[in-house]
Amino acid sequence: MESKVCAKWIRMSPRKVRRVVNEIRGKEVGEARVMLKFMPYTAARVVEKLLYSAVSNLTHAEKQAVSDSEADKFKVVEAFCDQGPTLERFQPRARGRAYPILKRSSHITLKLSDI
Repeated sequence: MESKVCAKWIRMSPRKVRRVVNEIRGKEVGEARVMLKFMPYTAARVVEKLLYSAVSNLTHAEKQAVSDSEADKFKVVEAFCDQGPTLERFQPRARGRAYPILKRSSHITLKLSDI
């Protein structure tokens, strides 16, 4: 049984999200929850919400519902972060120049499986 969740257009740099996502890849759900709870990064809060959403999809599935204790045994099989659209803003600089500010966004995907 699998559960796949995506969070798109998260206003956070993919590079910052990847350092969190790389830590939980391959871990069990229970262990990943504890890791995310105590990580000092802002991206950990977003990934934690996404992990809770994936577990909730498993426990409330119509066809084969899974109990909460069984859901903690599932593993994070796939976890990756892709770059989303970049908003470009410009900051005025000296002598009439303009300095670009890149406001990056990301798409996060998690996949849980019992295998």
